[in-house]
Amino acid sequence: MDTIVTGLFNDGYVPIMDGVTVTVRNYALWLRKKLGPTYVITPFVPNYKDTDPFPVIRFLSIPTIVRPPYRIGLPDLDIRLQFILKNRDFDIVHAHSPFAAGNLALRVAREKHIPVVATFHSKYRDDLMRAIAFKPIVDDQMKRIVDFYYGVDHVWVPQESVAQTLREYGYKGPYDVVENGIDFEPPPDIAQYWVRGAEYLRLPEEYSVGLYVGQHILEKNLEFLVRTLPAIMDALPNFRMVFVGKGYAKETLVDLARQLGISDRIIFHDVIYDRELLKAIYARADIFLFPSLYDNAPLVLREAAALKTPAVLIKNSTAAEVIHDKGNGYLCTENMDDFAQTVIDALSNRERHMQIAEQAQKTLCRTWEDIAEEVAQRYRSILERWAR
Repeated sequence: MDTIVTGLFNDGYVPIMDGVTVTVRNYALWLRKKLGPTYVITPFVPNYKDTDPFPVIRFLSIPTIVRPPYRIGLPDLDIRLQFILKNRDFDIVHAHSPFAAGNLALRVAREKHIPVVATFHSKYRDDLMRAIAFKPIVDDQMKRIVDFYYGVDHVWVPQESVAQTLREYGYKGPYDVVENGIDFEPPPDIAQYWVRGAEYLRLPEEYSVGLYVGQHILEKNLEFLVRTLPAIMDALPNFRMVFVGKGYAKETLVDLARQLGISDRIIFHDVIYDRELLKAIYARADIFLFPSLYDNAPLVLREAAALKTPAVLIKNSTAAEVIHDKGNGYLCTENMDDFAQTVIDALSNRERHMQIAEQAQKTLCRTWEDIAEEVAQRYRSILERWAR
């Protein structure tokens, strides 16, 4: 089978940016080159026009109250969608969410008698507990999510530790580890990026710069992070912190920084869609601060490493599986004093920090093109077995 038509289904996509959006977009960008026509199927977002070099099929949606800018997809009510999908000759479909888009992928697969793959990306229980906060309903939703993964033909996780979360939710079936990649080719010399980042942020060489890139939501332990900053800034007067992204908790974090008297040493920046500019921001940062216990396999960790910016994570968190303490990053306990001291020690030993930065770039950066080649081979293998 030379040409393979793929459908990628997810409940969020550009302009809503998160790790899963980046994953789906890069799957589509590379699989169209390696396999053939590739479609993204996702909820409609008002006032946004798709410009990707592959087809994006949007379906009816309504806004969420608890988690803007995400939307609730309503594919069953979209008559036009049924006609569009009926006329798409998919060979394989891949769900990147267990909700409306994922169930749509499952239904399309069964109607067309083709295989369906599903990747488990997120800690959905945490999301649901914040959105609903009523355990019986959350338990019922979690059962539906587990049933969804039992219902697909192949379950993938982006790293081994993520499977443990899926096991805790109740899924006991088989799975495969298929890593995520980055769309940054690690540059051998980051100097030009560093200069652009320094000029853009107005943070010249005398400043040490901490960076966080991602959704501004409390699940990512960002209140903890902001509360560690005064101790870091007391020890390192020239330390500055940069937050890039947006989310429901952004104003809460801005207010907290004001209460702590450190607003003048923090930059809160909106989402950066320009990937070259984002590279420059990563390059200018000295250290990436990521205390999240919520994330499974964060792409931002690897993106930062590509520009030689090693990260501080909480030991034994799912995200920390790929980090070796003082090897390719830093690990500490979920204790504000310990976290702050880890950052202070890291930035006070420049020679060791530069060695760790080199190792981060060497060990954490696999390109999406490389990942897509593996995905393409796996799809072919699945379809060969399916044909038999």
